[in-house]
Formats: sequence, structure tokens, C-alpha cells
Amino acid sequence: MLEVGLVSIGSITDRILSLPVWFALALVFLLPALEASAFLGFIFPGEIAVILGGVVASQGRAPLWAFIIAAVSGAILGDSIGYLIGRRWGIHLLHKTVGRLPIIRRQLDKHLESAEAYVRRRQGSAVFFGRFTAALRVLVPGLAGMSKVHYPSFLAYNVAGGVAWGTGFSILGYLAGASYKQLEKVAGRVGLLLLLLIVIGLVVSQLIRTLAERSPRLEAFADRLAATPAVAWVRARFPGPVRWVRDRLDPSTPRGFWLTFTVAVGSLAVWAFAGLTQDVVGHDEMALFDPQFETWVVAHRTGWLTSTMKIVTSLGSLAVIAPLLLTTVVVLIGRRRDWRRAALLVTTFAGVAGLYDLVKLVVERSRPPATLWIGHYSGTAFPSGHATQAVAFYGVLAIVLSSGRSFRARALLWFSAALVAIIVGASRIYLGAHWLTDVLAGYALGATWVALLLAIDLLTTAQAGIRASRSA
Repeated sequence: MLEVGLVSIGSITDRILSLPVWFALALVFLLPALEASAFLGFIFPGEIAVILGGVVASQGRAPLWAFIIAAVSGAILGDSIGYLIGRRWGIHLLHKTVGRLPIIRRQLDKHLESAEAYVRRRQGSAVFFGRFTAALRVLVPGLAGMSKVHYPSFLAYNVAGGVAWGTGFSILGYLAGASYKQLEKVAGRVGLLLLLLIVIGLVVSQLIRTLAERSPRLEAFADRLAATPAVAWVRARFPGPVRWVRDRLDPSTPRGFWLTFTVAVGSLAVWAFAGLTQDVVGHDEMALFDPQFETWVVAHRTGWLTSTMKIVTSLGSLAVIAPLLLTTVVVLIGRRRDWRRAALLVTTFAGVAGLYDLVKLVVERSRPPATLWIGHYSGTAFPSGHATQAVAFYGVLAIVLSSGRSFRARALLWFSAALVAIIVGASRIYLGAHWLTDVLAGYALGATWVALLLAIDLLTTAQAGIRASRSA
């Protein structure tokens, strides 16, 4: 289910692999050639094309040696052009041309200094080993030219690195062959597991930090742990990465723990929504379980529970959310003059409604049979609008109301928001208005939108703080 994106990665790969052989060979040559000469490697790593070329060869459509030659010659030629550009025009060309593009400027500024130091220190070996690192592969040839590395020496290491790189990745794709789909599924599950572990780790780290602040004994234990030889060695050996991790987990800054947590949860939500959408569109995995689950729910309906579900389902409707939104916005603006949080609430509500309407229009999934309905429903089913609105609105409402409150009050608000969202989603399934996957996708879509808005809000707050500190 969760191994693929909204547009299946497998389908994209199939389209690439179905290209004419001559076109595939051209891509395998051009993409490595443009990595260092046109700085394409900042955006698209050339090894992806080389691996897919090996897969094409495994299908018997062209010999493996043809793709190896294309990859190796493209890599050598591209790096040689990069060397000549660096020797002739140097760093000024980088900043005056592609360095003006935001997506490349950020990467250029980030990696240029380390790449220069690497080339000065390693000379020829930097050319060889830099071939196997994406950022260095783009910068090292030009830096070698700027550093006046002797060209015959550069060419020798360039050829050796290009042969090893092009041959290795071509063979890797060839060996994967038809099993690349299985590798894709395994990689997807590993990626999902990593996302889950990241989210769990962030929650646990925040809980430990909170408990340590309240428990002198636990804080003392953390200090002793940080002073152990192993931890001290890591901090001394890798000060940059340790500082980066510490900054990402710092709850006192907008770009610290909460931004990290928001991005992790948002990534997980995107992954879940994409996988559920793929299952529904392709009638696969989770979607196949929907009828069984709905049948089980219908079989366990009771009179009192039906009456309760009819009432609680309204918590996710416009009839309840719209007045709550209006009241909260009036209080935020009228009493607190808090335009930012008021705008966040309004944007959450308006944006999420537009999102689920758009997805409904694209997917066009039918609701469960009308014989299972309790009530009257219209429109398509995927995703559940009630579930999407409940997660987004009540989630952001809890965040807005929890500002400045104690940890216990914040936890109660967040728990209440989660409980309302769960009850609303359960009521939609119980009443026969939606399938299980409709509700789960609504949760994921709502969480995705909330994570996006909160990340923007946190980054905006951080940027405003930086400007204020500079002007002070």
C-alpha cells in the first residue's frame, strides 16, 4: 500500500523503461555528461539513469556493454568539460549564471567551501572518489580546473573514476533486472519504517527532555551519559553533524524540534495518503479489505450506538466547524489582536476543503451501497471530507489554543482534538457513508495540509526573528 506515491513510482519507471533503446542510451550518456558541465547533478543524480540503463539491458533489448560505454563516456566527457570551464572562468561563472537560480544557489553555497577544501587536500584522489558523491561530483571537476590541477593527472583519475562509476551502476541495474519492482517495494517499506522511527524518536526525545527538566535525577543521568567516552568522542569527532542534530531538536527555536517534528509527520502523512490513493485507484491491498470491514461494522450496529454516531458525526460538518471557526477568529482578533493565528485557522479550513474536493473530483470513488447507509449522502467517497476537516481544523485549533499554556493543558487539548477526529471518522464508517480507506486518507490529507501550513508558519516566525535581531 504505502510503497508508492500518488502517481506510482513503478508506473513512472515503467514509462522510462519503455522508451526506445536509442533514447535510453542517449539519456544514459547525457545525464552524466551534464552533471558537472551544466550542474544538472544538483537536481537529478546521473546514477539513476545509469541504473535504469542496466535494467533495460537485463531485458535483452540492448547489450550491457552499450550502456556501460554510454555511461562511462558521458561521465568522462562531462567532467572534462567541467574542468575546462573551471580553469577558464572559475567561480565567477558559477555565481553569475546558474548560481542565480535559488535551487542551485542554496546547494552551491552549502557545498562549495567543503568541496574546495577537499580538492586542495586530495588532488587526484578527490577527482576519483568525488565521482561517487553527488555534491562533490558536480563541483570537483570545476574546482580542479580552478586549482590548476595538471590536466593529464586530472584525466587519469577522471577516466578511472568514470569507468568504475559507470560500470558499477550499470551492472547494479542489470543484476536487479526484473526484480526492480520488488526492490522498489522493499525500499518503500524501509522508507516508511524510517519515517515512523523518526516520528517516534522525536516524540520520545521531547518526552525525555520534558521529564529531565522536571527531574534533577534524570537530568543528572543525561549529563553523565553525555560525558561518557563514546559520546564525547562522537561530539569531538563530528562537531558539525552533532551541532546540526542539536539545533534540529532544540524546542526553544522555531527551526528546532517543532519544525523537525512537523516535517517528519508531514512526510509520513504524504506517504500514507499516496499509498492509500494508489490502493483505491488500483483496487489493491487496503482497498480490497474495505468491504469486509464495512460488513463487520454493519453486523455490530446497535440502537444506542447508532443514535450516538448520528450526533457525533456532525462534529466534522460545516454546520459545526464554521460557527466554531468564526467564534475563534473573532476572539483571536478582537481580544488578542492575533491576526497570525486567525489567518492560520482560516487558511487551514479553506485550504483543506478545496483539497479534498479536488481529490474527490479526480478519484471519483463510489460510496458503499445505499442499502448500508444510515442517512442520505451525495457525491463521491474518497477521501472523507468530514475526516479531513476534523483532523485539520481541530488539530490547528488545539495548537492555537494551547499557546502559552502548561504542558498538561496542551496535552489535554491535543488529546481532545485527536479523539474528536477519531470519533468523526469512525462515525462515517459506521453510518455507511464511507469506506475505511476513505477515512484513513482523509486523516492523512488533513495532516499533510496542517503540516505544510505549520512548517510555513514556523519558518516565517524564524525569519522574522532573524530580521529583528539584525535590526536590533
